[in-house]
Amino acid sequence: MVEFITAKDFVDYKDAVKRMDERVAGIRAGDQGEAVWLLEHRPLYTAGTSAKEQDLLDARFPVYQTGRGGEHTYHGPGQRVAYVMLDLKSRQTEPDIKKYVWQLEEWIIRTLAAFAVTGERRAGRVGIWVVLPDGQEAKIAAIGVRVRHWITLHGIAINVSPDLSHFGGIVPCGIAEHGVTSLAALGVDATMAQVDAVLKTKFAEVFG
Repeated sequence: MVEFITAKDFVDYKDAVKRMDERVAGIRAGDQGEAVWLLEHRPLYTAGTSAKEQDLLDARFPVYQTGRGGEHTYHGPGQRVAYVMLDLKSRQTEPDIKKYVWQLEEWIIRTLAAFAVTGERRAGRVGIWVVLPDGQEAKIAAIGVRVRHWITLHGIAINVSPDLSHFGGIVPCGIAEHGVTSLAALGVDATMAQVDAVLKTKFAEVFG
């Protein structure tokens, strides 16, 4: 049984990483169960293992080097971050990181669909994308994962109602030719609690 933990207050990034590390160690030792941690951060940028220095355009917020895959990402109020700590060895006959990332994508897509938003995968682009009314594409959710001893860390971030101007300090995920959007920018008035409720339901559908 996966434990869902919802943070009531903003979580410091370094504290989040420390607590993820502790939980993963507990899962590996058999002392703790799998978990999904739903939270928000105060404004910050993280640089993944593939981040390029030139993609940090304006370090207006704290920048954290992080062990997850991917490039630069913004986190901030109005964005639902879900840190996912699952034991892939116990879940998959042959542990498969690509399958796990596909499941994260599917989880986001089904969650967005519950709010009448069509999220889509794009070859060569990480995350989930939407087509705007003018035909342009914009990113609505980011994915960045790390796997240690076949136990997952980090996870996803869905833009519910963040200040989209805050993304201007980076080239999000190294992709300059497309913008970012949110449920609010698409005209969807969803509370974080409503998003969380759907995330929990759709997680069970996708991950079992």
